[in-house]
Amino acid sequence: METWEQILLGALAILLIFVFRPGIKAALEQSRQAEKDWKGALIPIGAVVLFVILLIALARS
Repeated sequence: METWEQILLGALAILLIFVFRPGIKAALEQSRQAEKDWKGALIPIGAVVLFVILLIALARS
């Protein structure tokens, strides 16, 4: 990648950060005040892990 392309990409990234900054700030504040529900997150993740293990076991046999 040429130098001018890298500079342009960096400038675009900084511009995007400034454009989305209010929304990001509000989302972070809302997540701090949200109720913590680890069980609701861990059950689907565990189901996916078990499904992948099942697929690997079926592919080996």
